[in-house]
Amino acid sequence: MSSMQHLGKGIVRAAKNYTKGYSDVQAKVRDATSNDPWGPSGTQMNELAQLSYNQDSFVEIMEMLDKRLNDKGKNWRHVFKSLTVLDYLLHAGSENVVVYFRDNLYVIKTLKEFQYIDEEGKDQGRIPAAPRTTGSRDDAGSYDQRKQRGR
Repeated sequence: MSSMQHLGKGIVRAAKNYTKGYSDVQAKVRDATSNDPWGPSGTQMNELAQLSYNQDSFVEIMEMLDKRLNDKGKNWRHVFKSLTVLDYLLHAGSENVVVYFRDNLYVIKTLKEFQYIDEEGKDQGRIPAAPRTTGSRDDAGSYDQRKQRGR
């Protein structure tokens, strides 16, 4: 993708964020989980992790991740990147992230069935991270890890 195409997509995304009334926090989640062919940056994920400690921001992050995790078909990158962000938040974000997804584990478990075959017949969207994410949250172990990091 050329830099002009990337710039154009960025402008379209910014306009959509504005016209749909998304907050700055929601726009950050949308940027980190976009359909662009690269993953969310460490900077984006770290910023979202820090924002998750603010209750209002936490709610906005979780609402947008929940929406992205439920996308279908050609928006498979939204799902995949949301799992990447979620995995990061579970380890570096607020303890509220752990509680939220422990209480809503069904959202992740349903992704075991996710699949997207593109127009050329290539399997683009099996989500290998779903089982890894669902199995990575040993409550006692995660609590100990967070405590060691000073969170």
